[in-house]
Amino acid sequence: MKKILLVSTLILFAICTISAQRSKFDPLNPKTPYLNTLTTAAPFLLISPDARASGMGDMGVATSPDNYSQHHNPAKYVFNDNVFGIGIGYSPWLKALVNDIHLVYLSSFWKITENDAIAGSLRYFSLGEIVLTDDQGEIIQPIAPNEFAIDFSYSRKLSKIVSMAITPRFIYSNLTANFHSRGTGVEMKAGIAGAVDISLFVNKEFRHNTFNLQSSELLFGVNISNIGNKVSYSSDNKRDFLPCNLRLGLSYALAFDEYNKLMFGVETGKLLVPTPSQRFTLDSADYFFYGNNGKDHNELNSIEGIGYSFFGAPGGFNEKMREVVWSVGLEYSYREILYVRTGAFLENKWKGNRKYINVGVGIKYNIFAVDVSYLFALGQRHPLENSLRFSLTFLLESFNRDRIRTQGRLK
Repeated sequence: MKKILLVSTLILFAICTISAQRSKFDPLNPKTPYLNTLTTAAPFLLISPDARASGMGDMGVATSPDNYSQHHNPAKYVFNDNVFGIGIGYSPWLKALVNDIHLVYLSSFWKITENDAIAGSLRYFSLGEIVLTDDQGEIIQPIAPNEFAIDFSYSRKLSKIVSMAITPRFIYSNLTANFHSRGTGVEMKAGIAGAVDISLFVNKEFRHNTFNLQSSELLFGVNISNIGNKVSYSSDNKRDFLPCNLRLGLSYALAFDEYNKLMFGVETGKLLVPTPSQRFTLDSADYFFYGNNGKDHNELNSIEGIGYSFFGAPGGFNEKMREVVWSVGLEYSYREILYVRTGAFLENKWKGNRKYINVGVGIKYNIFAVDVSYLFALGQRHPLENSLRFSLTFLLESFNRDRIRTQGRLK
């Protein structure tokens, strides 16, 4: 069997797009910007699954608690006013390119005491149908690759304003849909990994008698997600890093009265994986520029990768700073019934060039909430252009509340 064209390139486009302006690494001027995107296994783990966060530029690590905190910052759950909730998010993906790729996200939480909460989620990413061909372009067969992740979190208050959470996760990434090629000497297989998230959340409330404010909240969050083993998709022992990711955020929420509230914030993030080494040709000879203390990035284990994610890039410290992404967002709510949101996401053009503006709306009625967000790409022919996300939430404030109060477990 001829060499098979796999689908990993399409997976990468689900998370980042490459700038039309390309540049190669210059060993004589290593600090000159050049195209060197960070690539990982299972990048679907980074896709924001809910319309609320997506409507604010994918900002969620330091926003007020909601049902989808499992993805952004599970430590927020213990500050949720509701006791129990179930939510489902749906995101058609890469609509500008294809029409059969989508992400489905199901999450649920239960606040078992005033200081403790548990939650879980299932994330399923389908890449639709992909036709495999050989080197001559002859069709071999269609396949339907898919990936999923299941996780569970436990969060607890450490004080009246601080909480932490830990989230173990199982990841299954089946890019070949159980198809095995013959004659290549390499057996393809599904990638399997285990990972864990560690998160922290600070929620400080202030009461006001001036400035026409009723109250305000200062929110701070940190989440290190997908700390886990490297993933292999074949029998050749080549392993890829999981998208271990650091997110920091700060938000401020203002309650002008019992009807009108405004929250605005900023977040920053960085993948905790090493910057790829660079191959270049000089005087008709091939060389490698190793920025990771003389090691190729593929030789590092997961823990070493986290350490070298902060230094050791071929382009030096300036290149590391180009790997940082930013989100800014704003949410206005009226009587906690109608929500209007906007935000922006910014990434350096040499590291993926994701730049877009989001808008979103939400409506809450009784125990139901519906949210929708829309993405405007800041660039032409962007594969994420016109992306929509939908979220449906059931928040049962009264679920088990009377029983818990009777037992003295919830104030």
